[in-house]
Amino acid sequence: MGLFNRPKSLTELVTENLRERIIKGEFELGEQLSEARIAKDLEVSRTPVREAINRLEMEGLLVIEPQRGSFVFNLEPEELAKLCDARVCLETAAMTAAMQTNQHALHSELADCVTRMKVAREAGDDAEYLSQDTVFHQSLFNCADNRFLNDAYQTIALKMAALRSRLGHHPDHMEKSYREHIELVDCVEKGDIPKALSILKLHIDRKEGSYWNDATKLDAASPNR
Repeated sequence: MGLFNRPKSLTELVTENLRERIIKGEFELGEQLSEARIAKDLEVSRTPVREAINRLEMEGLLVIEPQRGSFVFNLEPEELAKLCDARVCLETAAMTAAMQTNQHALHSELADCVTRMKVAREAGDDAEYLSQDTVFHQSLFNCADNRFLNDAYQTIALKMAALRSRLGHHPDHMEKSYREHIELVDCVEKGDIPKALSILKLHIDRKEGSYWNDATKLDAASPNR
């Protein structure tokens, strides 16, 4: 018997819609969401919207505050620093494992991703470039052959994708990012694990820079937070 092709429920469709809009930056970090407005925009009842919000809270993209409402996540500087620390631990472990066990596959995935990044940059498509940035880092876990590492990474992956979307207005950051991605591909091709890890740590651990702080700064004009 073949697998059932079950149509997606309204809750799943609303969840996917809101998740994509949060990641793409259509909502500001810290912005309050209106169930009624979302339901009206999507032409659904408030029930699937409420269920979608609960799911996105579990994914870490939304924060529900009793008596106040639902808000897009936001990170204080110290939380951002801890997120960077977690990324360093997870991604360096994944990079090491992938280069030791699947070097050629990793190189192929990363090189293809950088090619797509180059096309996006030439087209001025920041959204596509940042989407490929997410794919690049996920490739480390795809090739690490360790589902526990990947499971741990998924707990922060959506937040990272959402934060990347807010960096499209920082061309200096994107230029450095692109250059470092190219350097990482070169290291993987040569099998130079120490250099790859050194570049990756620098690439991730920019807590002292202004880019991430700007990306996570609440809109001063927002009346909600």
